[in-house]
Amino acid sequence: SPKAEVTAATAAENSASERGGRSTQVAYLGVSDTHRPADEGLIASRPVAGRPVTGGSVTEDQIVEALRPVDDPELNMSMVELGMVKKVDIDGDNVTVQVALTVPGCPLRAEITERVTAALMPLEGVAHVGVDMTIMTDDERAAVRRRMEESRGATGTTPGKPLGHEEGRLNPFMSTSSPTRVLGISSGKGGVGKSSVAVNLAVALAGKGHEVGILDADVYGFSVPKMMGIDHDPVVIDDMVVPPVAHGVKVISIGFFVGDDQPVMWRGPMLHKALEQFLVDVYWGDLDYLLVDMPPGTGDVALSMAQYLPRSEVFVVTTPQPAAQRVAQRTAFMARKVNLPLRGVIENMSWFTGDDGKRYEIFGRGGGAELAESLSVPLLAQVPLVLALREGGDVGLPITVSDPYGETSSAFTAMAQAVEEMKPSRVFSPELQVS
Repeated sequence: SPKAEVTAATAAENSASERGGRSTQVAYLGVSDTHRPADEGLIASRPVAGRPVTGGSVTEDQIVEALRPVDDPELNMSMVELGMVKKVDIDGDNVTVQVALTVPGCPLRAEITERVTAALMPLEGVAHVGVDMTIMTDDERAAVRRRMEESRGATGTTPGKPLGHEEGRLNPFMSTSSPTRVLGISSGKGGVGKSSVAVNLAVALAGKGHEVGILDADVYGFSVPKMMGIDHDPVVIDDMVVPPVAHGVKVISIGFFVGDDQPVMWRGPMLHKALEQFLVDVYWGDLDYLLVDMPPGTGDVALSMAQYLPRSEVFVVTTPQPAAQRVAQRTAFMARKVNLPLRGVIENMSWFTGDDGKRYEIFGRGGGAELAESLSVPLLAQVPLVLALREGGDVGLPITVSDPYGETSSAFTAMAQAVEEMKPSRVFSPELQVS
């Protein structure tokens, strides 16, 4: 599969580069499986008794307890509970912590070092902190995978009902008890700005303190990784994919597993399988919102998402142009046929404000309001057309980050507020139903 090939290639490349040498700095010791003694203890399971050291007052158990609240930046789980803290060495007021990374070439090594250092430096008797990086064994990675599965299952998955093609692979978003609201950003029309809306709405929701993820379901025309500024591959732990995080939002996309210029030439069954993997093989954690950036149209991907995410709430994106509005509404008609609730209309590219301060409605007016009225749903927002919105998408800096108080960002903030105030839909269909 593309995932397996990319994962294997990435691991091989990282392993080869890591064997080239070892830095003399304590915080950046080389990474290899042979670096760690086979009989090394697991501090996370059983903190050792505190032993005051001559010349300092800190103890090993104090070090471990200070690290317990420190989360792995990708898994958002305690490094101590995950078994990443392997060893503590105290030499007077110098403390060295050995941290086991889940995979070679971890892209967040520097951030882990910063978090460990920040947690330990305030302790009395600590003047210097070093971080020694090593790599987990296969068994330790499997234990982390089990811990992730337990955490994911605790957030609400239908008990006793394996989902997906293999027994035991669970879709955490299927259960009626799941706390995650799934927002499908859809349109029957291409080129209306669904990805821009999905990215900036996600960042706006994250800015309000929510746990947010984006699933880029536009397999043929993926763009979310670039728009979010993510330039590294996801971490894969024992076949569980950990989505990269940017601007407070977790992201998964087929774009992480193929080259930027490589076309995805798949028929329906391959699309279906890939989308299933994005749900059951990705560690999303405890999300408040999962936004799904849908491709245009009402084909295979839309049908698969309706089957895998039957609790989705559909938001239709259109431009003011009547011709675009008529095509965009087709996704609304499909949503009703598969028993997915329509929650609102978002009008994008509503106007352009010139240097003279006047609004120019270059794509016409009224398309969003007309569509919302015909569907009996609210018009959630009208998003102005501004150059910074396009430029931000090209450089990975959403306008809600680069210009959080501007006219366009205010529209996304209002949109996020409207989504927050909506009660989650109670419509639930355990299986795809077409009426």
